[in-house]
Amino acid sequence: MLNEQTLEKLYAMKLNGMADAFKDQLQQPSINDIPFEDRFALLVDLQWTWKEDRRMKRLLSNAKLKINACLEDIDYKTPRGLDKSVILRLAACEWIRNAQNVIITGPTGGGKTYLACALANRACRNGYSAFYIRIPRLFQELAIARADGTYAKLMNKLAKTKVIILDDLGLAPMTSPERRDLLEVIEDRHGLASTIVATQLPIESWHDNIRDPTIADAILDRLIHNAHKIALDGDSMRKIHSALTNKTHSE
Repeated sequence: MLNEQTLEKLYAMKLNGMADAFKDQLQQPSINDIPFEDRFALLVDLQWTWKEDRRMKRLLSNAKLKINACLEDIDYKTPRGLDKSVILRLAACEWIRNAQNVIITGPTGGGKTYLACALANRACRNGYSAFYIRIPRLFQELAIARADGTYAKLMNKLAKTKVIILDDLGLAPMTSPERRDLLEVIEDRHGLASTIVATQLPIESWHDNIRDPTIADAILDRLIHNAHKIALDGDSMRKIHSALTNKTHSE
């Protein structure tokens, strides 16, 4: 009866990991041979693991990553200008601790989004918050937020997220409200959080897309001077994988 009450109290205090571990201990007759301090340490360790696992799952869920990607699965064999040593350095997440950015450029299908999501996935697994959003959707949500009075709340959320992926920069020339919104987002995060930009446009073409030299200079100054730049090239990964799949089916 006492054990049941103990379990109920542990679950009531949301110590689910410790409660589950305690139940497992009760089912092991030999557990009494282990000193109390060691048994208690095992309970604490399992509670810690349960809590960290739950936190990681929450971070990954909130990140809304477009692709369930991880750095361990990156294809380095296909020639596309991807330096494994650079990715391994980024995997340590020091760039996040230093509030640095990552800019990934390259052609359609080159794996920009996958790489960006893999970096954000690693960030979440290291305890950092992340969020994925395409630039067109960002501008749409900011316009809606401005209209319904939630603009400040959304901007605050974007500012506090440790890693944000801005995907598909440059699909269309920016309007005046869009370039001002982008500058505000980048300005709020500058020196405090990290931004990953994935785009088909080479950096030297960003001015033409932003269409305002002053704002473009301000955005680039805050993004690129402390950024790790990854320029992908080569054929589309979708095309390559599709060809491999078709070849396999035909054999």
